[in-house]
Amino acid sequence: MRIDVPLTRPFRVLAALTFGCAVSTATAQEGKITMQQVEYKGWKHALKLDNGTVELIATLDVGPRIISYRLRDGKNVLKEYEDQLGKSGEAGWMIRGGHRLWTSPEDLTRTYAPDNAPVGHSEVAPGVVRLTPPPDTPYGIQKEIDIKLAPTGSEVTLVHRIKNVGKAPTDLAPWALTVMAPGGTEIIPLPAKKPHPGGTQNAKTPEDFAPNQTLVLWPYFNFKDTRWSFGERFITLKQSSLQGPTKIGVDHREGWVGHLNGGTLFVKKFDRSTGDSYPDRGCNFQTFTNEDMLEIESLGPMVRLGAGLTVEHVERWSLIGGVGEVKTEADILREVAGHVAGR
Repeated sequence: MRIDVPLTRPFRVLAALTFGCAVSTATAQEGKITMQQVEYKGWKHALKLDNGTVELIATLDVGPRIISYRLRDGKNVLKEYEDQLGKSGEAGWMIRGGHRLWTSPEDLTRTYAPDNAPVGHSEVAPGVVRLTPPPDTPYGIQKEIDIKLAPTGSEVTLVHRIKNVGKAPTDLAPWALTVMAPGGTEIIPLPAKKPHPGGTQNAKTPEDFAPNQTLVLWPYFNFKDTRWSFGERFITLKQSSLQGPTKIGVDHREGWVGHLNGGTLFVKKFDRSTGDSYPDRGCNFQTFTNEDMLEIESLGPMVRLGAGLTVEHVERWSLIGGVGEVKTEADILREVAGHVAGR
């Protein structure tokens, strides 16, 4: 049986899992995508997907982690912790960098289950690779990530999957975290502003007087922190090597978040399910930064996952090069918004 979170899903993988098989260097999707095993920064086994526009690398000795995502002639937009690259088998959880799948709400056990063992992989459909680590047996959880690289352009679709392989139901939400390289600016769009209706004679429904946004603050957030800018149309967050942790969560309905670093714009798109309950006081999006990096985090709704059932959470990524610096909301509208609207 399967429980699918009601998200817009560009494709559905139906093929059976083949644990540990090799992906060949044969091309797919009209011959424009190559997949091959490579060595990467000390790891003997990694998987590289390339369509001529972008390159994506996932680790196979640990993970699953997407450790690199870059334009063909560009830099990796993801953070890499150099002292943790090429290593495996550690007893505790390692951040390493890149993109990972967690379970929410955050706790001291299941969330931080180590992912330091080899990862199985299989091509389950043309151009679709499934990464499957060993199950988190103590917690009855099996994670998977399906990666689909578009045959042209930069778009990558990620299906994050969590299956309950235990014997009892469990409550959780899938949590997809992308660790961005330092030095960039995150761009979080806000809902369009509406005027106060004035008197009741001007209101069509009680909703005209109701709130339409949720902002959740962590204990180490400070409104005086100059890395944050809360504008009319966007929230922005700058990563700084001089300041420590800060974090917020949002009930996000705009469908995308961007990160601009060195002229390259990373865009993460994800949906929100109407009527569902989300963790951490209703957050389907969270962001965290410290001295080293910035995390862009999307979450699925909370579910009671019965034994043998599966929940999925989908993200779509893209990269755009040659984007100008943004200092104001006018800059964002000119340099960023148009790219997102066209994707």
